[in-house]
Amino acid sequence: MAELSPRCKLWLEAGDRLVMSDYRLRLLTLVGETGSLAAAASAMGLSYRRAWGKIRELEANLGFQLVRSEVGGAGGGHSALTDEGRRLVEAYDRFRRRVEAAVEQAFREELESFAPPARPTA
Repeated sequence: MAELSPRCKLWLEAGDRLVMSDYRLRLLTLVGETGSLAAAASAMGLSYRRAWGKIRELEANLGFQLVRSEVGGAGGGHSALTDEGRRLVEAYDRFRRRVEAAVEQAFREELESFAPPARPTA
């Protein structure tokens, strides 16, 4: 039997509008790392159009620009996080890690004793 461990999905909403999630954090992080929305989309198995739509949705819901893109020429285009986008990515990532640590601590205190015993190996 597998080890018992907590899992949780995390996202932020403003009213009923999504403003950040772990999935979108990954997309934005990849844009920042690769300098390319196309590369970030590809790494996540998304079409460029779908990835761009997710970023535009976040920007509309947040009220500020997250990604700045330059149209390609001979060397191709380039995308980068804005300063606000970079700060949001860093802050959400810190927040996410703090929540995960708190969930792990609460699990150890409240539920770890309910973990099924390990099965003997043959």
